[in-house]
Amino acid sequence: MSSDIGLVLVSGGMDSLVCAAIANEKHEQLAFLHLSYGQKTSAKEKLCYDKIADFYKVSPGLRKTVDMSFLSQIGGSSLTDNKLEVTDFEGDSDEIPSSYVPFRNAHIISMAVSWAEVIGAKKIYIGANYEDSPGYPDCRPEYYEAFNKLIKAGTAAGDIEVVTPVLMDKKKDIVMKAKNFNAPLELTWSCYKNEDIACGVCDSCALRLRGFREANLKDPLPYKN
Repeated sequence: MSSDIGLVLVSGGMDSLVCAAIANEKHEQLAFLHLSYGQKTSAKEKLCYDKIADFYKVSPGLRKTVDMSFLSQIGGSSLTDNKLEVTDFEGDSDEIPSSYVPFRNAHIISMAVSWAEVIGAKKIYIGANYEDSPGYPDCRPEYYEAFNKLIKAGTAAGDIEVVTPVLMDKKKDIVMKAKNFNAPLELTWSCYKNEDIACGVCDSCALRLRGFREANLKDPLPYKN
């Protein structure tokens, strides 16, 4: 196994795509980890993940999908609970949105750290984005500072680090970075509601569309609205 592996958490979305593009410039090999946590668009996201992994020529032995559908048993989020409706975007807010999956990123990062120890990866890339989603408590800078302290204290060598390349970027910046890296935005998916044609009105679609608009670029995905 290479001593220089960049482990990227790839959801199939735009933010994690840019993380993959950045990691691809910095490491000899990439490892991709995808977490299926019972979200309503899980099948589409997995399909996008596979296509992005193919694009970056990630070897089969360094691709892993982990089932975290137990989060749908816990519920509490419109992404995982069928009794809750995914709400339309109502503008920027510091309020925690209905799409927040309680403490999700802690589970996701923990899975990544476990696998990083196995394959010898020292850097874990996650596309957490605080600037456009301040309502998500697990997208705050201090959250990742605290988590890296936990990783240092709780792993065998204490030398694994979570890095957040797009944490403080606007969506416009993320779109531009993708363009500059020639990253395949057409292979990504952001919609919280649909798996065929993006709704265009959920939080994720609205922020994505705003990013393309402010970057003066056309989103390659089709939208209902």
